[in-house]
Order: sequence, then structure tokens, then C-alpha cells
Amino acid sequence: MSETGSGEAGGDIDIAEILRRIPHRYPFLLVDRAEAYKPGQSIIGVKNVTMNEPYFIGHFPGNPVMPGVLIVESLAQAGAVLMSKTLDADIEGKTIFFMTLDNCRFRHPVRPGDVLRLHVEVLKARAKLYKFQGRAMVGDKLAAEAEWAAMVVETPSA
Repeated sequence: MSETGSGEAGGDIDIAEILRRIPHRYPFLLVDRAEAYKPGQSIIGVKNVTMNEPYFIGHFPGNPVMPGVLIVESLAQAGAVLMSKTLDADIEGKTIFFMTLDNCRFRHPVRPGDVLRLHVEVLKARAKLYKFQGRAMVGDKLAAEAEWAAMVVETPSA
């Protein structure tokens, strides 16, 4: 059930390529760059967490913590970059949708100034459906972990 994928292994993926690969934009783009790309296998996304994130205004005043759902979304976006690059998906006509979320655990808070490293691995791939596992790390601390599935679908025309 695995797929080799296209593209070359290794190297960094900069913000310009991320913007070409997934449709997310401010304030919902949660991956700044990626590295260690292995087609159809794995990627490490990087999110630099700053005090300027809009959610810190209310989560929580005086004790800012990145919401867990946004940590998971960061993992999913890193997975979408991996999928998009592997499949060479055209974001003009396709969208990668989150389908399932399993075994999600939050272990350590993520705060302003942290660098969130998003380790994503493909568990299974079949055509346009991928199952992933991921770990969000801050230094050597596990912030969150989860398994999820995503699928490439046609973008409806207006």
C-alpha cells in the first residue's frame, strides 16, 4: 500500500514553495519551512512560534500557550506539504483535506519563542489517500503526537 512518490529527497523547502504547495495563508498558515523531505515517506516541518500569533491574545492572557488543535493543524499542514510535493498536486484544482484524527495526545505546552519541529511520517499511501503519524517537538520535548489521514479532492468551481 505504499507509493514511491516524485521529487527528490533531502533539501529544505522554503516558504515560497510551501505557498505553492498548500492553500493556507495568514493567519492560518502554520508551517514556515520544511526539511529532510523524503518523497512518499517523511518530512520535518518547522513552525517558529512568536508572540505575534493572533491566538495568544486570548489563549491565555498572561500565560500564552499555543492551542493544541493548532499544533495538530501544524502537523497536518506539514503532511499536506509532503503529499503535495510527492504527488506534484496542483493546488489550483485540488485541495488536501484532513479526514481522520486518532491517538492524539498533548504532552508539553508550546509557548512564544519556541521552534516547533513537526516530524511527519507516512504510514500508508494509496493513490490520493495518505495515513500519517506525527510528533511535534520543542527541543527534545514531545509537545504532541497524533495519527491522521488526508485526501486530495477536486476543488469545486465557483
